[in-house]
Amino acid sequence: QVQLMESGGGLVQAGGSLRLSCTASGSTIRINAMGWYRQAPGKQRELAATITRAGNTDYADSVKGRFTISRDFAKDTVYLQMTKLKPEDTAVYYCSADVPAPFGDLYWGKGALVTVSS
Repeated sequence: QVQLMESGGGLVQAGGSLRLSCTASGSTIRINAMGWYRQAPGKQRELAATITRAGNTDYADSVKGRFTISRDFAKDTVYLQMTKLKPEDTAVYYCSADVPAPFGDLYWGKGALVTVSS
């Protein structure tokens, strides 16, 4: 089992920055990729960014050049540095942790609300 706890959400003006943090606990050694997904009101959850244990990253086109994902293995924590925020970035941001086979599961945090005002 893996538990995820997000922090760092809040209200920011357009053009501003925020950093989200997500700390994992439990069977963290089994985690491969960690990531951030987001869900805007009335929309489906979508990928924002992911990072593998090897450090490979992937970003949604909408956040490339503005968001940076990083990972601190000593702290079992993944970060999402968000800059040049836009009102359309407003969403609940969910941390994820992927545990590959043979255990094979995807864990989610409870979410952190990010609101960007225009």
